Order: sequence, then structure tokens, then C-alpha cells
Amino acid sequence: MNGLGIGLGARIKELRQGKGLSQAAFAGMLGVTKSTVSSYENGSRLPSYDILIAIARLFRVSTDHLLGCSAAHTLDVTGLTPRQVGTLQDIADAYQERNKTHPQ
Repeated sequence: MNGLGIGLGARIKELRQGKGLSQAAFAGMLGVTKSTVSSYENGSRLPSYDILIAIARLFRVSTDHLLGCSAAHTLDVTGLTPRQVGTLQDIADAYQERNKTHPQ
């Protein structure tokens, strides 16, 4: 399998674990088996386009992010006021600045 599959798998696993989802629960959300999710995560199998899009929507990231073409994340701010969006941006900016001086 190429490096793309391995990188994609690591991103899927990171996002899944970040949401506190087991492989079985995540598989159920996608309509695939747990072993299929395991194969995605270990890079031995790549998801179809439809599943890739479903994963991106579920985690609210772009397919570019999943594929390693972009490090940017997206955040759905639909229904928030401009002030609330600004507050979220301020929080993101503060975390980015902190991470520059205190890398993890």
C-alpha cells in the first residue's frame, strides 16, 4: 500500500479516537464492518470516494485534510452570530499562539 493509505489511516484513527468512538461504533455510522475500519486505519485498504466523503462529513473536515493535502480543519458555525464566530476564532488563535511557544 502506498504512503497515502498509511497517512489517511492515521488521520482517520486520530479523528475517531478524538471523538471517543470505538471502531465498531464508527463502522456502524459508516455502514461498514469493524474489520473494514481497521483496514482503513492500518492502511491496508482505502475507503471508496463515498465513504471518504462520509468520513469527512462525520468529522467536519475536508477530504483534503483526510488525504493530507491540507492541515486546515473546518468548523461548522451555521446558526452562530458573528460575535460567537469571532469568539471561536479568538479561542483558536490563542491556542495556535500557545502551541507555538509550548509545543506538545
